[in-house]
Amino acid sequence: WDNADFSRGVGTTYYQEFSTLNTAKPAFIRDVEAKVRRYMRSSYSAAWTLKITWEKAPVYAAHTDTQKTITYQAVLTTDGFRSYILMLYQDRGMQWDYTRLATTNVLIGYT
Repeated sequence: WDNADFSRGVGTTYYQEFSTLNTAKPAFIRDVEAKVRRYMRSSYSAAWTLKITWEKAPVYAAHTDTQKTITYQAVLTTDGFRSYILMLYQDRGMQWDYTRLATTNVLIGYT
């Protein structure tokens, strides 16, 4: 979740909301549920999920480099009692050159 810069018209952000309480669940939601069950070792049935995708996002400041882009997602999901977030990155992780960022103490993930 670094400073993506879409000001040069490169890359885009998408989101999709899934309200799945008492409805048939698409394959994407079944996959999210399977990941939560596997990682948390508990039963889980999603009632609501939000998928946000940053596609071909250039690093801030895009005026210096629009060639190195990344695609990543955040998936927020809840069963109404417990909530989870899955942070999904393209293969090989973040591809931005962190040595060119304003600060170089970067991490993938959260604390």
